[in-house]
Amino acid sequence: MQIYASSVVYACRCSPIIRTTRQDKNAGGLAMNVQGSFAPADTRLIEMIFPEQANHYGTLFGGNALSLMGKAAFVAATRRARKPIVMARSEKIEFHVPVRVGDMVELRARVVRVGRSSMTVIVDVISEGLLSGDRRLAVQGSFEMVAVDQNGKPTPVETATSITFAEETLS
Repeated sequence: MQIYASSVVYACRCSPIIRTTRQDKNAGGLAMNVQGSFAPADTRLIEMIFPEQANHYGTLFGGNALSLMGKAAFVAATRRARKPIVMARSEKIEFHVPVRVGDMVELRARVVRVGRSSMTVIVDVISEGLLSGDRRLAVQGSFEMVAVDQNGKPTPVETATSITFAEETLS
């Protein structure tokens, strides 16, 4: 069993922390692309919520939440396709609980469907109170991302060996 781990940490407030865990299919949750390298099962970004991201209620402004989710979906889809990606649609965004100023949010994005040139990415936003440690699913949404060529036209995404651990377990 091979296990790969990578971390990229940016110290400044405006840049997210990206943490990705990679494991082979026997260890759980990775798809292998045609070149033999692994696409991470999920991508995680961590962001602190500051007053400039909040509305007049002191909670994360919905537009800022969607922006963060779009970034997470973009990173997950790009890492899966290894091609330029554009967002075609965001759908079914559900706001479950408010995210307060001073909370930390963890965005977890995972590709759940790969078509010819499009991918469906589910993004969960988990809010965490830094002092209490309480974690709650705050927002969840689905994004359709499309791989494009240098002219902006849809281009195929490799799917030949994209069987994840979850799919193997179900079969």
